[in-house]
Amino acid sequence: MLRKIIKIDESKCDSCGICADACHEGAIGIIDGKAQLLRDDFCDGLGACLPTCPTGAISFEEREAAAFDEASVIAHLATVKDTLPCGCPGSMAQVLERPTEAVEPCCSDAEEPAIAPATAPVISQLVQWPIQIKLVPAAAPFFDGARLLVAADCCAFANADFHNSFMKGHVTLIGCPKLDGEDYSQKLTQIIIQHDIKSITVVRMEVPCCAGIVGAVQKALLASGKTIPCSAVTIAINGQIIED
Repeated sequence: MLRKIIKIDESKCDSCGICADACHEGAIGIIDGKAQLLRDDFCDGLGACLPTCPTGAISFEEREAAAFDEASVIAHLATVKDTLPCGCPGSMAQVLERPTEAVEPCCSDAEEPAIAPATAPVISQLVQWPIQIKLVPAAAPFFDGARLLVAADCCAFANADFHNSFMKGHVTLIGCPKLDGEDYSQKLTQIIIQHDIKSITVVRMEVPCCAGIVGAVQKALLASGKTIPCSAVTIAINGQIIED
């Protein structure tokens, strides 16, 4: 039948998942990092998702499509009720609470531990989730007033003190410009435009392909038209910081 149904422009989609959350019929899912209409008969054509999209990727079109099937929608929702609308519980944007100092060992002065810890407990400096550039919602509130760290994902494995040296006090984004195969600058541009970013630190590995993550940040800054303090650090494959 010919009817009105949503249309998603994947080139504008930033994979935030807000539209999937707004769709009460579960007609939208995030597949391969992009919002997609899962089935025509899941979409009621009312467009509750349209005003929620921060990038304007969703519109209406009139085309041949299966009629809205309420029974199929109910059956579909029953299978996904325990997951997020985007299909991945780990993609929900959230702020992580962190203690301000190391936790003391759980024993009294009179009760010595059998084996004393060699070092104080290590505290993670990650303050938000998700951290993958291609998954994080550009409109996430934790970007407001943030000092942004954009890092190649190998850096945290190479540098032993990555959390304290780089992540502390920053909102962290990671990616691999070689393996992810996408232009990070588009998402980064949206983040910079939508928020009052205080500074950007880029951390890359010494391997040539890592230059792509620096280039993406530079391209995003240029596209945003904003002037934000930005610095870059290179990590050697042995974990040492390479001085310029």
